[in-house]
Amino acid sequence: MKYDMILAGVGGQGVLSIAAAIGLAAVDGGLHLKQSEVHGMSQRGGAVQSHLRLADRPIHSDLISEGQADMLLSLEPMETLRYVPLLAPDGVIVADCTPVLNIPDYPEVDALLVALRQFPRVHLLDATAIAQELRNARASNMVLLGAASLFLPLEASALEAAIAQLFGRKGEAVVGRNIEAFRAGRSVIQPV
Repeated sequence: MKYDMILAGVGGQGVLSIAAAIGLAAVDGGLHLKQSEVHGMSQRGGAVQSHLRLADRPIHSDLISEGQADMLLSLEPMETLRYVPLLAPDGVIVADCTPVLNIPDYPEVDALLVALRQFPRVHLLDATAIAQELRNARASNMVLLGAASLFLPLEASALEAAIAQLFGRKGEAVVGRNIEAFRAGRSVIQPV
């Protein structure tokens, strides 16, 4: 088994928290893991992306080649389009449709969404709105992880345990709210 994914977004959205949760669940499940990440500006708004590779055998490279990613998990529509060339022809896209309007010439949002809907296995959801409905606006990343979990080679229980481990030092209430967001994301889409 080998599963390669690209995580993308902008600084402050929690891309690296998603990578950490998946990584913890994979390693706790006995899988091999390689990860490479590029951090955006230290302030909110810089591009952030991570290559995350899971396998049941040793992995030699931490980078995913063009056309090889099984999943593109993105917290921002323009960043989703930026990394589509890395997606395999049968790869799945799970993305938040809420833009981060961080540049003056940000493309027309509807045009971005139309472009994304052209892919055969795309799941666009308003993870930002779902998190806000839960009164936990910062948890849109966990909503998106929940939606993506339907396609990952990891059990939901393993991902929930990883979320608990990741946020445990912040207290039970924070852990509970992040697991609630994860479950809300899982309930939004059905795997194809």
